[in-house]
Amino acid sequence: MGDRMNIARAATLATAFGLCAALAACGGDKRPTTKRVDPDMRNESGTIWDIFGSRRNANDAVAVNRYLWNASLEVLNFLPVQSVDPFTGVIVTGYGTPPGGGRAYRATVQITDPALDARSLKLSMQGPGGAAVAPDTVRAVEDAILTRARQLRVRDGRL
Repeated sequence: MGDRMNIARAATLATAFGLCAALAACGGDKRPTTKRVDPDMRNESGTIWDIFGSRRNANDAVAVNRYLWNASLEVLNFLPVQSVDPFTGVIVTGYGTPPGGGRAYRATVQITDPALDARSLKLSMQGPGGAAVAPDTVRAVEDAILTRARQLRVRDGRL
């Protein structure tokens, strides 16, 4: 009985310590910074709080790479779009079958950064009933989106 109490007391103490550490990590006076790229491709630095401040142009808060955005919509054009949010960079599609394919898929795309970079693109795909999609398939779609985004950028002459 004594061992159980010691284990329960240790678990409670560890949980309390972990919660205190997590709460302490939330404090501090440093403001997180973000980097944005304007349409003229000039780098700007600011803080995440600038999004909520008064700005000259409401489009300044959008931190999504337009080439990745457009390439995602083009590559996944066989999927019906359910919702898009260009401010958070999220595209959610319904189920659709790719040309020449026999299996239906749905996708969620998130573009997390204004840079034209593979790390800026997050892709999640599901089969019918939430079935997992092979990692090679997801990687192939990501590669197709990145390739198309680079083509769009070259076409605009912004290499």
